[in-house]
Amino acid sequence: MRKFKKGDKVLVRAGSSKGKSGVVLKILRDDRAVVDGVGIVLKHSKPSRINPEGGKIEKLAGIHISNLSHIDPVTGKATRVGVRILEDGTSSRFYKKSGQIFS
Repeated sequence: MRKFKKGDKVLVRAGSSKGKSGVVLKILRDDRAVVDGVGIVLKHSKPSRINPEGGKIEKLAGIHISNLSHIDPVTGKATRVGVRILEDGTSSRFYKKSGQIFS
């Protein structure tokens, strides 16, 4: 079971966007996550038919998941996540600070 999934609310712990929070939009193959409003980079583009002026385009870049931490909705602070096997045999994730089960 993966630690981060699409829709999780996370806090950036390291890097140029340290302290910002957002929602995971996408998990990339190489252990990176695209987070809404975090990790914006400038991409220079040549003039094309779609963008006739060209110029600088702001784009969301992936952030390595080691620099992310879940936000506990009860405390509002960064927390770790664990996995529990429920009585019906399914596994679910839970916040270690509050013990609240989610997804």
